[in-house]
Amino acid sequence: MTRQERTAWTFTAPVLAIIAFVLILPTLLALALSVTDYSVYALADWANLRFIGLGNFTTLLTTPLFWRALGNTALFSVVGVPMAIGASLLAALLLNDATVRWKPLWRVALFAPYVTSVVATATVWQFLLNTRYGLLNYGLSLVGIGPVDWLGDPRASIPAILIFVTWKIFGYNMIVFTAALSAVPQDLMEAARLDGASRLGRFRHVTLPAIGPTLLLAAVMSVAGFLQLFAEPYVMTQGGPAQSTVTVLYFMFDEGFKWWNLGQASAVALILFVLILAVTLVQARIGRRYEWL
Repeated sequence: MTRQERTAWTFTAPVLAIIAFVLILPTLLALALSVTDYSVYALADWANLRFIGLGNFTTLLTTPLFWRALGNTALFSVVGVPMAIGASLLAALLLNDATVRWKPLWRVALFAPYVTSVVATATVWQFLLNTRYGLLNYGLSLVGIGPVDWLGDPRASIPAILIFVTWKIFGYNMIVFTAALSAVPQDLMEAARLDGASRLGRFRHVTLPAIGPTLLLAAVMSVAGFLQLFAEPYVMTQGGPAQSTVTVLYFMFDEGFKWWNLGQASAVALILFVLILAVTLVQARIGRRYEWL
């Protein structure tokens, strides 16, 4: 090794060690536990630990709540990702307009929810969505609409959480899109305008291709975030009503830390990892198709 290579490894070795300890080692341990019946009994005595192969996975395939959690997670992702990205892109486009005043103030205000504690904001939203004294139901009463049990009705709980999550996370993508929009070549925009392209046409043929890589990045991050949705339903609905907001990560948490079926919880974690990896690879393939990678 050359002197430069030794110096590089010297500086990167601590970081690589931390990554290995925090990320790689727990992943390997979860993989090992997923093929065992590791539970609270094994915690008390390692002699109770047994190798069961794919037993945890076959049990999950016959567990209705797991499929319910998987369906809820898919619904949150399919509906929530377009909502979050659409809201972020719309806000970025509005803030990119030269006629908008107080842009820094708007950016800070819209980005603030993202850096605020999930537990704190979810608790505030619980009060806003309260059936009897919530601000949202008060607004509906002013237009003659009766109170809605946002967190107690299975038909309303998922939209309520989707709206909250979109409001909570869209500020990050908004900042990313704002930076991408500032890098769009203005000479192309001006040429398109002189050729008679409408505002929608300029967005479709100039802006959208230019921010394509950023759009792909936002999609990958948003999908991974929605597939790992946990804190919001945990704080706001505890998985209810009628298990309508139980997600895969929520199911994994219950299996591991409520029922102490740590082997089965590790199997759920492995399934979720494979699911996120598969979706990310599909998104990467789409990005290469449209020359965004």
